[in-house]
Amino acid sequence: MAGFEVAGRRLRTEADYKAALRDQELIQKIRSQVDMEQPGEVITLYADMQAGKYRFETVVGNDFDDEIYELAESYKKQGYRKDSRLPAGKKRKQKSEKAAGKATKTKSKQNKNEKKQKVSLEDYDKDMQREILAQIKKRDRHRKLLVALCGIVAVGCFGYFGMYSFFVEKNEMDYENLSRLKGDSSLTGSLFRGVTIHYTEEEEVELEVLEEYQTLYNKNRKLIGWLKIDDTNIDYPVMQTANNEYYLDHNFNQEYDKNGSLFLDKDCDVVRRNTNLIIYGHHMRSGKMFGNLNSYSSKEYGEKHSLIQFDTIYEKGTYEVMYVFRSRIFNEDEVVFKYYQFFDAASATEFDSYMQEMAALSLYDTGVTASYGDELLTLSTCDSSEADGRFVVVAKRIS
Repeated sequence: MAGFEVAGRRLRTEADYKAALRDQELIQKIRSQVDMEQPGEVITLYADMQAGKYRFETVVGNDFDDEIYELAESYKKQGYRKDSRLPAGKKRKQKSEKAAGKATKTKSKQNKNEKKQKVSLEDYDKDMQREILAQIKKRDRHRKLLVALCGIVAVGCFGYFGMYSFFVEKNEMDYENLSRLKGDSSLTGSLFRGVTIHYTEEEEVELEVLEEYQTLYNKNRKLIGWLKIDDTNIDYPVMQTANNEYYLDHNFNQEYDKNGSLFLDKDCDVVRRNTNLIIYGHHMRSGKMFGNLNSYSSKEYGEKHSLIQFDTIYEKGTYEVMYVFRSRIFNEDEVVFKYYQFFDAASATEFDSYMQEMAALSLYDTGVTASYGDELLTLSTCDSSEADGRFVVVAKRIS
């Protein structure tokens, strides 16, 4: 195990070690092809990586991905684009001279063509004239058909983007309305009743929903809480059902929505309090849901957004970020730490073992630790760095 190290990263298995070597080889190849001091090349490289042109298998590749992201963002903030090159003076002069030379050659070629004898249709016999006219008509039909198809595609694209923009705007308005309803008890009044949870026929628990969530709870009884991280777009209701599928593609209003909703794992219990509560959300390219959660891969970002507010509908809670790591969904027969199966620790030894596993995976040290008996919150979303990849943020409850 001690020998499995690549680029300063410790690898847990020989398979991971070999994958890291492949990542390192690909990184070296990229560095040999891309001039990191040229803004345009770096920005283009990052766009290619986002589009999936380069696939990394391990944290070694993820580190390189983060490096390119930060470098590209730095160049963008300075106003550079994909076509930016440095130094500008000499290269632009060479480009200008090359263009001028090309223009001269083109003009010379045009002059030569003008000297050629012009050929008209009448120079051919009648059979050849008919064949030429037939070919011209055929090409004209193909051109018109192509123009028509392009028009249909264009209309379809405009329609799609129009509908996409409509649903994005509608989604934003819906969640803004939900945020306004949070804390609004004017629609609840004295009609609201508490919640009764039946664990067994003999055991039931009577609970009071916090006043600020009563109106929302009346609108959808699957509401289990609200997640908010200051200075981010994460400010959403959290749902829970008897399965982990429904809210993958449904919103709070129970309408089909590819953004889905944030939802608590079906095996979590906010009343009896598991050791670890796990909340899932899609990594949307628009930034919705957990689309920006992987910003926590930056230690600086993590320090600025270290506090997470997660209220259940029964009580408020504040959590402090402890671990940030990448993982994936493993096969059932793989004997590895599977964060998504960690709900409870039966003993201090088991709890400490889980903490050690996550600390070893963490991208950086936050200085925050936990002891047996502490309550944890895990935020999980998809990660494109590998097949079935996941990006995970784990926090400890502090109030």
